[in-house]
Amino acid sequence: MAGRNERQRRQARERYRRQQEQRAARQRRVRRRALIGVSALAAAGLLAGLLAAFLPGGSGKPKAAASASPTASASTVAEPAHHCTYTKAAPAPRTVSLPPPTPDYTASYTATLNTNLGKITFNLLNSKATCTVNSFVHLAEAGYFDNTQCHRLVTSGIYVLQCGDPYATATTKLTCSSSSKVGNGTPGYDFASENLSNAKYPAGTVAMANNGTPDGNGSQFFIVYKDSTSGLSASYTPFATVSSGLGIVQNVAKDGYSCQYAEAGGGAPKQKVIIDSVTVHKTPKA
Repeated sequence: MAGRNERQRRQARERYRRQQEQRAARQRRVRRRALIGVSALAAAGLLAGLLAAFLPGGSGKPKAAASASPTASASTVAEPAHHCTYTKAAPAPRTVSLPPPTPDYTASYTATLNTNLGKITFNLLNSKATCTVNSFVHLAEAGYFDNTQCHRLVTSGIYVLQCGDPYATATTKLTCSSSSKVGNGTPGYDFASENLSNAKYPAGTVAMANNGTPDGNGSQFFIVYKDSTSGLSASYTPFATVSSGLGIVQNVAKDGYSCQYAEAGGGAPKQKVIIDSVTVHKTPKA
């Protein structure tokens, strides 16, 4: 009998250990997925309203929201930057080299997302977010964004479409499951935030998503389709503005999402937005 009791206690301890490990893994996924999330919205007084939407299936109780991530502080780098630092990070689902450390800070750039719904064109803010633009151009020219889809749409408090995750391939079915890797993708390096002093997020802003830290930028970015300045703290590098095609994003937002991310907020767009390729046009300084 004593042997049986000891075996039961051992099994209970093992179950508890596994539960703790699974909980820690979920929390890590939430922190990465909530690239734009609860901390920013809480600052705008929107957390209480959002918690009502963070309901796990059938439980009837609010699921624990992502813990408030540290707010990225404003960059102290003088712009335009003459040198950029990119630090290798966790293994990435797509292999890509580090961007060049010496950006062409005098050039002007435009980028066009060639999507299944039409073209969305950005003016890249190279003089204000040089290292971010340098990274985006590098990834675009490497085909990094090709055949990926925008995986997250937020329609309350902040109004954004989030893209650039290599896990969200064109053929991936977005389920919003907490076990999915979608929302966690990086290019295998990270870099510091820029252009945060008095940053605002009107409609047409394109900014970097991050993991809640000043150096937590990678490949994911978001397009603001309706003014979100009151809902977002100045923690996300604005690196471009939409010059054409914003109506495409606004129409996607009208259709809403097909499933909801319980922890991160928002959901998978009902209307699929596939980035077939990204075309960059560079104009050297005369």
